[in-house]
Amino acid sequence: MGVELTALHWIYVVFIGLIIGFMVKRRDTTLICITGIFLIAITATGSLSGSVSSIFNSFIYAITELLPTILVISIIVAMSRTLTTTGINDVMISPFSKLIRTPALAYWTIGILMMIISWFFWPSPAVALMGAVLLPVAIRVGLPALGVAMAMNLFGHGIALSGDFIIQAAPKLTADAAGLPVSDVIRASVPLVFVMGLVTTIAAFYFLKRDLKSGKLTSSTGVTAEPVQETTDQELSLLSQGQKRFFALFIPLMFALDVAAMSILNLQGGDATALIGGTSVFILLLITMVSHKNKGLEKTTSYLIDGFLFGFKVFGPVIPIAAFFYLGDSGFGKIIGEFLPKTSHGIVNDLGVALASVVPLSKEIGAITLTAVGAITGLDGSGFSGISLAGSVANIFGTAIGAGAATLTALGQIAAIWVGGGTLVPWALIPAAAICGVDPFELARRNLKPVTIGLVVTTIVAIFLI
Repeated sequence: MGVELTALHWIYVVFIGLIIGFMVKRRDTTLICITGIFLIAITATGSLSGSVSSIFNSFIYAITELLPTILVISIIVAMSRTLTTTGINDVMISPFSKLIRTPALAYWTIGILMMIISWFFWPSPAVALMGAVLLPVAIRVGLPALGVAMAMNLFGHGIALSGDFIIQAAPKLTADAAGLPVSDVIRASVPLVFVMGLVTTIAAFYFLKRDLKSGKLTSSTGVTAEPVQETTDQELSLLSQGQKRFFALFIPLMFALDVAAMSILNLQGGDATALIGGTSVFILLLITMVSHKNKGLEKTTSYLIDGFLFGFKVFGPVIPIAAFFYLGDSGFGKIIGEFLPKTSHGIVNDLGVALASVVPLSKEIGAITLTAVGAITGLDGSGFSGISLAGSVANIFGTAIGAGAATLTALGQIAAIWVGGGTLVPWALIPAAAICGVDPFELARRNLKPVTIGLVVTTIVAIFLI
């Protein structure tokens, strides 16, 4: 089909295999990615100094591409910290505690609230926002702490994070790697996210209810410690009750206006992220200055530092792997230079075309492969470090099949985040487990069967959508 595969293409394929292999072994992939960047660069340029420089340049390119996402997450976490410290989050969530009368209502109320809050604040801050208020209420009506942790995990780290419709960090990463517009990936992910969410949460609730009835699950199952309490009484007294109520209404109103503006002005991707980020900064400044008064200037910086520490800690492992996978598309020319054959449309596209001419891939094989790749990349416990790989593989298979690139990209993203974003990998479950005082390994074990059932059903649905 006129595609010329060079040593650069084969090196890229070999390192994709190595990255997957290391992830399966639960080993870090940073060294592998850097080595891959160096070998591709020196093979293309033949220059040792240029190849060493390409490592640094690839990091700059990756950070430049990821910076809006890192920034908005850092700002949202900083804002969330102010809500927790001042007690505004308690007032925001407390009305919903009146709805919780039974274990079933506790599970679904906590889960749905977690999902909604996670769309705007991301799951880790949302866990802190919700846990302290609704956990005691849920336990009082008979839902064990393990059940609360499951609800927060599955709805927040599962449904909300895998779709990421508002902040759009996940679809941005996968769309870039797949060479697709962010809006295409989001549109393709909507049915898959909700199929995965419905199947998994209903299955989890069924198993939870069955085990509560049989006595296999009790209030003490999986409990290892008292729930984490981070905010002192002195901090909670920074605002009067009236001020807390005002902000509890003001903050949702501001974000509701953002959502309306996104719809009316058709804001997506970077524009939508910028609107959420700017609103979060405004809320952070307003609350901090009102609550801390003379110390507000210094506390503003302190909250922002906390947010940036969180943001770069989360995305630190993502930068090297994103730098490698950007070489598969338009990033190659900007990082290394124009060293690919003139007929090339990028390493990933070339591989897809070549694969299509050799192996007549089917949509069934493509969907199953993307689910497997996504799940494997999630084993590192990040959920985000491997979704660039899922996007690249989806591009290859979408090109080979001739359709469904956006659906395959969304499927890989969903599998990676459900496995690694905080529902199955024990070391990714620590925030919810710590807040609820339960064993993260027991939480992962409880989530395993529902998430597996959900992935199987979602893969089958994706096959029909391709």
